[in-house]
Amino acid sequence: MKLRIFIFLLPLLLLSTTTNAHNITHILAKHPELSTFNHYLTITHLAAEINRRRTITVAAIDNAAMNDLLAKHFSLYTLKNILSLHVFADYFGAKKLHQITKGSTTTSSLFQATGEAAGTSGYVNITDMKGGKVGFNPVDSDSDQPMATYVKSVEELPYNISVIQISHGLTSPEAEAPTSSPTDLNLTSLMAKQGCLSFSELITAQGADDTFTQSVEGGLTIFCPSDETLKSFMPRYKNLTTEGKTSLLLYHGVPLYNSLGMLRSSNGLMNTLATEGANKYDFTIQNDGDDVKVQTKVVTATIKGTLIDEDPLAVYKIDKVLLPRELFKAAPPSPAPKSARSKRGSTDDGDEADAPGPAEDDNDLVADSTSNDGSRFRGGEFVSVGFSLFVGILMSIS
Repeated sequence: MKLRIFIFLLPLLLLSTTTNAHNITHILAKHPELSTFNHYLTITHLAAEINRRRTITVAAIDNAAMNDLLAKHFSLYTLKNILSLHVFADYFGAKKLHQITKGSTTTSSLFQATGEAAGTSGYVNITDMKGGKVGFNPVDSDSDQPMATYVKSVEELPYNISVIQISHGLTSPEAEAPTSSPTDLNLTSLMAKQGCLSFSELITAQGADDTFTQSVEGGLTIFCPSDETLKSFMPRYKNLTTEGKTSLLLYHGVPLYNSLGMLRSSNGLMNTLATEGANKYDFTIQNDGDDVKVQTKVVTATIKGTLIDEDPLAVYKIDKVLLPRELFKAAPPSPAPKSARSKRGSTDDGDEADAPGPAEDDNDLVADSTSNDGSRFRGGEFVSVGFSLFVGILMSIS
């Protein structure tokens, strides 16, 4: 009886120790005729974005079709938008493509999902045509006729990723619109237009804009507090010295390019533009599901949006001002008892009495280890549990 139970549970245990990760670069590497498409997914950083997503379809085109696109001499940033149209935010295997309800459907592409496309741009119509053909056409295409047709299935991992080949490249006027190189952008102007006006004005007023701009060429990541966040923080900002204000602003910049995919796939300590000698001015990147959190020893902020993510520059909007330990006091590890609340103004850590302390909403110092659905098991923990169950069953049988 025990042996039967073991045989029944074994597939489930093996499943629990297996991740559903995919690697688009490795998948396409098996097909030399798709090598140019594969190459440009890598250098535009779309490959990393594809690898972190689930329930996705990649419509690859062969080297000849890619050469047709490259012959138009698009900038790398415009080419990224065009290739983003080839990544659908839904799973379309060969069977599903030939059994589309009512013969037609519209799906969102990565061009739309990343917020780069305006309005309905970035959506793609998929049509089950007569004779077994399947057509693909961007919603805002200049033609009503399908721009490309289904060629074959390259690889399917239901319902994680489907890689198909289509006959021609997908493009649209919106995707082909000229896109400036990040090094040509006015950083403060970019932030001002995307909801970080207050932060950009502080950078300019403090004379820190040159430091940020000169850092772009070598790679730069900026964490920009929203206007609403800064509004409530301004009284504390005004209490800082001139040097402290500059250090605080530079603390929101990292002298390395980090795409959102890179931030989501790695945790660890990061130096900032304010880091110098004994002044650490560092913070920690910590993932919580799909959320990326930035932890200082005083406050934890969460990335809420992307202003730009184009190598060598990435600018992300965050929901809190990053407070370095060098300028602000750390909050106590737990709320003070009612009897001690009247003593809230006293200090016991030896810091300067006039150093601005954390606001009452800045006490989330450590990222919650509980996931969004309340579960505390993630990644390797599932593997550990699955393996423990496996060993336990073996011991009971023996």
